[in-house]
Amino acid sequence: MSHHRMILSRSWTLVKHFEGAPKPSDFKLKEVGLSPIKNGEVMLEAEYFSVDPYMRPYSKHMMKEGDVMIGTQVARVLESKNSEFQVGSFVLSNAGWTTHSISNGKELTPLLANWPAHIPRSLALGTIGMPGLTSYFGLHEICCAKKDEIVLVNGAAGAVGTIVGQIAKIIGCKVVGSAGSDDKVQYLKEIGFDEVFNYKTVSSLEEALKKASPEGYDCFFENVGGEFADVALLQMRKYGRIAVCGAISLYNDTVPRKGPYVHYPLIFQELRMEGFTVQRWLNRYNEGLEKLMQWVVEGKLKYDEHITKGFDNMPSAFIGMLKGDNIGKAIITAK
Repeated sequence: MSHHRMILSRSWTLVKHFEGAPKPSDFKLKEVGLSPIKNGEVMLEAEYFSVDPYMRPYSKHMMKEGDVMIGTQVARVLESKNSEFQVGSFVLSNAGWTTHSISNGKELTPLLANWPAHIPRSLALGTIGMPGLTSYFGLHEICCAKKDEIVLVNGAAGAVGTIVGQIAKIIGCKVVGSAGSDDKVQYLKEIGFDEVFNYKTVSSLEEALKKASPEGYDCFFENVGGEFADVALLQMRKYGRIAVCGAISLYNDTVPRKGPYVHYPLIFQELRMEGFTVQRWLNRYNEGLEKLMQWVVEGKLKYDEHITKGFDNMPSAFIGMLKGDNIGKAIITAK
């Protein structure tokens, strides 16, 4: 009789729904032994984890208290009884914040074929993954950014913002970014943004936006919400487009904020403001991923990862990301 070593899976669960900013006591580490895999199943071991802003608002809608935290991981196939997945191959899995999991393969996505050896696989969670696709499709399909147009992006040093700015430069736009520290401002200038300012230290947001682009903005890639959006809307040029991707400044609010209504700028400047989530372009993911990979390999798309070592530190990495501790994509290594 063959002896089967039971695999212990460790998971971060949500103790109670977040109220205000997430805190360490909202999470609990659970361990569970996984039974042997059945026909058609694979056993996965996580290699890289992702923490993303969407987890904060989505946890409310998609999770019950006690559930494993939602999220995507790059995982290695440890054992396989499914001919589509070879042992040792790598996949994207939606198993969440868990070190080991069993899957029937239906929810798994193999990494992009011919992934170059010198490109970190963690990029499948960032530049060559969901944030990259969000930037690519949001900029092309919602902002409809064209050469010589002026693009504004806030949260510009985050996983999405850094990519949006660089793709806008590839298109041939003038790019203005807003971020929350001088280090971030410096980094964004290094990767090719034309104008960048620290929204926390400028005396007037309106003045900063006017100084960066006196003639206004054709496209606004919106990741932040709140006061920034109110001020930026008034700087849009005629027929401008606003792609509403996120609203990180609002995610921890316990009481909904009130701000000026959007009607006047929308009407007077004939603006188009559209929200989106990247799943809309699911059938075009490969087109996007191949383009993103090509740009990374060519050196046109630089990536910066904020790497936290060790699964035990996942809650603090999540909390830090929501506070803006990271430049570029926040990644956690399993070990």
